[in-house]
Formats: sequence, structure tokens, C-alpha cells
Amino acid sequence: MAFDYELLTIGAGSGGVAATRRAGNYGVRAAICEEDRVGGTCVLRGCIPKKLLVYASHFAEELEDSTNFGWSVSESKFDWPTLMRNKNAELDRLNRIYKTLLSDASVDLISGRARLVDPHTVEVATASGPRQVTAETILASTGGWPVKPPVPGLDPVLTSTEALDLPELPERIVIIGGGYIAVEFAGIFNTLGVRVTEVIRADHVLRGFDEDIRRHLQSEMIRQGVRMKSSVTISKVDNVSGAHKVQLSDGDVIEADELLCAMGRAPNTSSLGLTDVGVKLADNGAIKVDEWSRTSVHNIYAVGDCTDRLNLTPVAIAEGRALADTLYNDDPKKMDYDNIPRAVFSQPPVGTVGLTEMEARKRFKEVKIYRSEFRPLKATLSGNGGRTLMKLVVDQESGRVIGCHMVGDDAAEIIQGIAIAVKCGASKAQFDATMAIHPTASEEFVTMYEPLLDA
Repeated sequence: MAFDYELLTIGAGSGGVAATRRAGNYGVRAAICEEDRVGGTCVLRGCIPKKLLVYASHFAEELEDSTNFGWSVSESKFDWPTLMRNKNAELDRLNRIYKTLLSDASVDLISGRARLVDPHTVEVATASGPRQVTAETILASTGGWPVKPPVPGLDPVLTSTEALDLPELPERIVIIGGGYIAVEFAGIFNTLGVRVTEVIRADHVLRGFDEDIRRHLQSEMIRQGVRMKSSVTISKVDNVSGAHKVQLSDGDVIEADELLCAMGRAPNTSSLGLTDVGVKLADNGAIKVDEWSRTSVHNIYAVGDCTDRLNLTPVAIAEGRALADTLYNDDPKKMDYDNIPRAVFSQPPVGTVGLTEMEARKRFKEVKIYRSEFRPLKATLSGNGGRTLMKLVVDQESGRVIGCHMVGDDAAEIIQGIAIAVKCGASKAQFDATMAIHPTASEEFVTMYEPLLDA
């Protein structure tokens, strides 16, 4: 059978673009379907616009900290519409760049919503009507989408998508959730002067992270002014006269101008026709794949958040590139999911790689814990009360560093470098033998000498 393409990808996000572009550069006849702009969640509705908002919010703290360093700023004013306008211009630029990257790799872009008709055929609802496209291999890379729990009154509230495009800053906002998105938006809005209340089901934010990290970050957020309601859930939301009355399970009622539901994302796989052609899905809609990213249908593959393996942009890109190398460059590659670094752009930010203390204690016979909490040098003059936390988890038998965690300024930048050492299996002795760069916060990672006696 003659196919229109050798590879047809559904979804032009990070994973889909990475796989299809690389395949195109290998000479493969490839196309990619996308109903929205090219770039996906990370570029258009996630990492990039969110980080731009984080940068904007940092200026408020920098202005405040500058006074004791001799600076005098007579008047400062923040304008949210200006930020939104410039942010959107940057996203437009990135969209153009992504389209150029695909074009330069001779990848055809098909605009419209795609649905599988059979294992080799996709019907695309384009602006000019339905179009059927055939391909030898089909790749699903449709990412994830925000979810809302079935709580009365919760349907009309914001998700992260809408929060990135608010026409104006609210005076009060309630954020539901304690994960990445929730703590990041809490930091952005709080620092920009919004009265923020964060509601979480757990006792601390960032479920799944190291317990010391969770406690320290939450303490810092509260110190900065975020009101935290822990171990409660939302019972009901009344939307009256443009305001939200949020009823909590403990009986408390919070009024807010905006309500942001940041309770996670689900695989964006509904209405793709996957099960109709035999592709097996998990209970949450995730596409089941093997170690080669192949689904239950031999010619259909999936990468990125729609598989719900490890939902991070660099992971989706790596999965996509590995797939292209395997299928089209005679270079079989499987993803290695061990020791993948992560960052949370909360305020203060979090960086982590390797095992948490709890995970390490379950996996290894005995571990040593090194922990340092200190006031950064900059804060000694600025008067800022924030404190940095650093932590190393070490396997006592081998001496290998198996976990590294940080809460504090530049955590993501620092952990990216540390991740190389952890990935290479560096020992605590090698950390100790590495000369410190002074004065820096990162030198703590190579100068922590005494393990905790109670650990």
C-alpha cells in the first residue's frame, strides 16, 4: 500500500515536534497535525509563558532588596497589560520559529483536529473540510490538559491556561492544589501584590518531593505572605456577582475575585479514536506503550505527557528523538528515566535530582543524610528573611550520592550541574574533593561534612 507519509504525528508539542523534525532531517516523508498553534503546552500554555511571569514578579523583590545596597527608587509601578502584551508577542515569535524548524526539515504542517480512522489513516477536520491522510507510522503526542474535580460551582473557574491570559490582576485569588502549577502561580500572584490563598489536600505542598523540601518551601511561602489552608478540600463554590465564595471541608469560607484550579493534568487522548483502532489506554486515558514507545498497535507510537510516564518537557523531547533515531537512523534507543532532574519555579525555587530520603530508605540498607539551612549572603545586607535549604542523600555502603535537593535562589541552575555528577554515579568523597567556589550558595554541596546524627 502506498501511504501519503512515512510518519504522521498528531500533536505539535515538544515531543511531537522533536520526533518529526528529526525524522524529517533523516529524509523521512513526514507530516504533523495540530489544531492549535505549533509549540504545544510548554511553549504556549506552560513553561515559557509561566517563566516569563516568574521573571516579572522577581523585580518586585529585587526593588525591595535594593534599598540596603544603596539604591533609592522614588517610584515604581507595575502594569499587567504590558506584561501580557509582551509575553504574547514572544509566544508569537516562538510559534513562528517552531514552524520554520518543521519547514526546514521538510515536514508538512496540517492544521486541524485529527482522529484515527484505522491504524494507518487519520481524518483531519481542517478549515476547508475533512481530509484523510494515510501514513505507514503514526505517532500520538497530544500532551495533557488541566482537570477539574466534580465540585459544584467549579466549572467556570480558571485553569493554568486562562491564568496566563488574565486581562487584569485580581485583588484576591484562591488557588486549589499543591503541585508544580499551584505553587508557581501562588508565587507569581503573591509577589505581584495579589492576596493569595492556596488550598491543598495534603499537609504540605509538592506531594512526592523530599519531605524536607516540602516543609521548607511551604514555610517560605507562608513567610512571604501566601495564606495556606492545608489538609482540606473544596466542598462547594458559589459564584455570585463576579466573586467566588469557596466553601472548605473544615467549614471555612474564602471569598476571592478569581479561583484557579491547579489540581493536575490528564492525558489529552479523548476523541482521538485510539480505542476504536485497538490502542489500549490506562484508566486515566494515558496511552499504554512499551519501552520503545510502541502502543498495542504495531505501527502506532506515543511520546510525551499523553503516555503519563514522566511528564516533563525535556523528557518528551528525549522520547521523541529516541523514537526517530530508532525507527529512521538505525540507532535503537530506549529512554533512561533514572536520575532525571526537576525544577519547580516557585518562590523560592526548587531543584532536585535522584531519590528522596524516603525513597532511598526503602531501596538501600542504610543511608546518610547531609543537610544545610542558611541565610544567603545577599540577605545579610538586604534584610530579606528567606533561607536556603540544601540536602544530600548518600548510600552508606557505596558512598554514592543518590539524591540532591535544594530550595533557594538559582536552585534550577545549580541542580542542572549537580545532576551530571549524580547521573555519573559520583560519590560523596568526590563531592568533598571538589573545590568550592566562594562565596556562592552552591559551595554548600561540596562542603557539607557531618551527616545528621538523627538520620
